[in-house]
Amino acid sequence: MKKLFIVFCLWILAFGGAAVAQNNSDKDHNFKVAKNLETFSAIYKYLDLMYVDTLNADEVVGNGINYMLHSLDPYTVYYPEDKVKDLDLMISGKYAGIGAVIRYNFAIKNTIIDQPYENMPASEAGLKKGDIILAIGDSSMVGKDVSYVSNRLRGDAGSRFVLTIKRPSTGKKMKFKITRRSIQLPAVPYYGLQDDGVGYLNLNSFTTDCSKDVRRAFLDMKKQGMKSLVLDLRNNGGGSLQEAINIVNMFVPKGITLVKTIGKIERANKEYKTTVEPIDTVMPIVVLVNDETASASEITSGSLQDLDRAVILGTRTYGKGLVQVSMDLPYNANLKLTTSKYYIPSGRCIQAINYKHSNGGYTEHVPDSLTHVFYTADGREVRDGGGIKPDIEVQPDSLPNIAFYLTSSGRDSSEVMLNWELKYLSTHPTIAPAKNFVISDADYADFKQAVLKSGFKYDRESKKYLEGLVKLARFEGYYDDAKPEFDALEKKLNHNIAKDLDYNKQTLKQLLTSDLVSAYYYQRGSMENSLQFDKQWKRAVELLKDPAAYKKILQPSVDIKK
Repeated sequence: MKKLFIVFCLWILAFGGAAVAQNNSDKDHNFKVAKNLETFSAIYKYLDLMYVDTLNADEVVGNGINYMLHSLDPYTVYYPEDKVKDLDLMISGKYAGIGAVIRYNFAIKNTIIDQPYENMPASEAGLKKGDIILAIGDSSMVGKDVSYVSNRLRGDAGSRFVLTIKRPSTGKKMKFKITRRSIQLPAVPYYGLQDDGVGYLNLNSFTTDCSKDVRRAFLDMKKQGMKSLVLDLRNNGGGSLQEAINIVNMFVPKGITLVKTIGKIERANKEYKTTVEPIDTVMPIVVLVNDETASASEITSGSLQDLDRAVILGTRTYGKGLVQVSMDLPYNANLKLTTSKYYIPSGRCIQAINYKHSNGGYTEHVPDSLTHVFYTADGREVRDGGGIKPDIEVQPDSLPNIAFYLTSSGRDSSEVMLNWELKYLSTHPTIAPAKNFVISDADYADFKQAVLKSGFKYDRESKKYLEGLVKLARFEGYYDDAKPEFDALEKKLNHNIAKDLDYNKQTLKQLLTSDLVSAYYYQRGSMENSLQFDKQWKRAVELLKDPAAYKKILQPSVDIKK
């Protein structure tokens, strides 16, 4: 009894000591918070009272808030009242406007219509790609940038205005009466049953109710005879966690825990389970991913991988394993706040270690040697530490340097590609169906001549590297001996636009084709057309046409006792 009493006393002392230490730590933390807030308030009062210029409170305090958040992660963001609509658009995918993508044309120094959305006010009014925006109502838009024009094209649903444009193909000024309305950006811009019963479904965001769109598309294709599915989550930056749960629930049984969130406070700790019966648990599925597949997209692809329900194909995903919630602030402001990390069915968190702004932000995935092993439902090995690693890695084709400069609308671009496309549109009232259209070799030859006549130039990466090598050789004293070789190499790397256009013909034809198809058949047509050139899509179809290979990937390589 004496020994038990001593042990009990020691336990009380230890527990009490820990409690006192924790209590002191809490008091110290609270004191530091109060001290710094009081200091911040005092500094601003002196600035406001005595600083030589009048302060803009929104700017000065707003900068203070943003710098404070900058010490945290990139996803904790402050939205003042005038920016809350940006957050609403991110969550819901809705805004009130005309429904069109606009861009700045640096050649004419004006904002233009780049792509009207299908069945939206812009397309219904008759606006076309390339139309130069001159005025909105009585306000001139000449020379205004995209942000300025975009803010004025948006407004209250139901409000009307007159848009004045100049059409490049005719040179005429035209006026359109347009009524703004609520624009819902399509979460599923394109789906369709392809050859051999393979369904293709592109989901580009996890906005409110997107799972209903996915469900309708899936059932529609299944009714048409779909035998397998390719779910395209490439470049999908995520959104609603619940929508991701709903989509996975379409393909896996009821009652499975898909996601656990763990944070500092109790209410941040949640479990998300499948709650309804699935619509299909056996159809083969391939999910396409890339390095821009993030957040809810990673929950979807990672859960399907962990449950051995789909094969993941493409490149490693972004690695965002953090959860945000929206917090209301005074004066109609809002804070998107990171509150927890999420863990998918295998128990892994796919967040990269380096996610703080103060550490340079997200820069690279954690090496496999530093990650931890987890197991899928059937015993396949998977890892944490930065994104979802695909079951089959397929790198996309890279964009050649000349294509980057031709397609960019930057200050160094001559807009020669846009001008050629507008000329093509004006002389071709219709084109072949989106699925099979490709510009002809004769059309490409015409484009090549347009580029050469325009005087288009671009920076060659090879020239930059050569100049750097020459500089290094001079510094180290090797240049004089190697000068003949350097001179010969410089001649070999001579800038030859015509040669570059010939060498990259196929890639440039694809880019021109995609742009033109979107003008005739909108976003859905462009996506359908792109499949004929898509290396990752073709590999997915190849796999789905080989059931034995598909099943083999979803089986563990060795027997594992978990």
